[in-house]
Amino acid sequence: MGKRIPVHKDGAFIYDIVMEQSFQRLLEELKVFDLAERKLCIVTDSNVAPLYLEEVEAIAKSCCGQVEHFIFQAGEEQKNLDTVKVLYEKLILSRFDRHDYLLALGGGVVGDLCGYAAATYLRGISFIQVPTTLLSQVDSSIGGKTGVDFDSYKNMVGAFHMPKLVYTNIGTLKTLTDEQFSSGMGEIIKHGLIRDEEYYRWLSAHGEEINARDLSVCEEMVLISNEIKRGVVEKDPTEQGDRALLNFGHTLGHAIEKLADFKLMHGHCVGLGCIAAMAISVERGVFAEEELDSLIKMMKQFGLPVTVQGLSCEDVIETTKSDKKMDSGTIRFILLNKIGNAYIDKNVTEEEMAMGLHKILT
Repeated sequence: MGKRIPVHKDGAFIYDIVMEQSFQRLLEELKVFDLAERKLCIVTDSNVAPLYLEEVEAIAKSCCGQVEHFIFQAGEEQKNLDTVKVLYEKLILSRFDRHDYLLALGGGVVGDLCGYAAATYLRGISFIQVPTTLLSQVDSSIGGKTGVDFDSYKNMVGAFHMPKLVYTNIGTLKTLTDEQFSSGMGEIIKHGLIRDEEYYRWLSAHGEEINARDLSVCEEMVLISNEIKRGVVEKDPTEQGDRALLNFGHTLGHAIEKLADFKLMHGHCVGLGCIAAMAISVERGVFAEEELDSLIKMMKQFGLPVTVQGLSCEDVIETTKSDKKMDSGTIRFILLNKIGNAYIDKNVTEEEMAMGLHKILT
């Protein structure tokens, strides 16, 4: 029997995060929504479809009135309004109404795009998240943030739209490339840094089992990360306050991601941003240099890059000024008081950012 984490908003239940090691219980979870006379469209990409679409589609067909699928070319560059437009057309031609469902089968790009389409089609229809990458299992599938990129601006168009269910099959981690797996570790390490020092130390201590993708250890890891994110999201579902703490490492990380034309994986960019942010705290005297060295060692332990080439410090800082997390022209930077305790700081100077970037730019 797997794990179940209920997610609430304003004290009221919204959805469950269900964690299993296969798709065996997905049918049971779908039956809760009484889909016998409903349509369901599985949205996925060209990487995930050959792996899991046939199995998930067969499960859906045994409990849904009609099942369609929509496959788009894999890649961040497809996460845009043009792809959403084609999905809208598919739904219109298949006569999907407000009582029908979408199901996101894939990583963060699939979940974000499918969720945004669900939030905006007919002013909002229901959707289900079935995340298949480590990054999406611990981050993007939870909390109802949906969106697409606009030109080169990441997630600039979006909506808050909660899923009806998150079904996480930990077994899908076995099919990830080492690069995809390490990208997820960037967000996981961030969770420990902002909320749970014991978890942060646990990750390093269990590095061998995690890198070997021991499913029982990975399940425990994803569960703790889910509980951390659940706790933050429940307190601040629309990012008016504490939810911004989840953006630790993202201000500089997103700028690096954009300047690299999204050729670097999101979790890798977050990891680089975490190193730079920690360096700022070291410069301010909050941490000893040894703590930064320990973080860099952990990043290396899980295969994350600790430097990036070919970018200028000036360009990265300038790019942060177009970040959607700006507040009246001021960057809401996330820093740490200590491991496990993050806070919002609106007084980080460009000089401090430059100093932090010098740790990672080569």
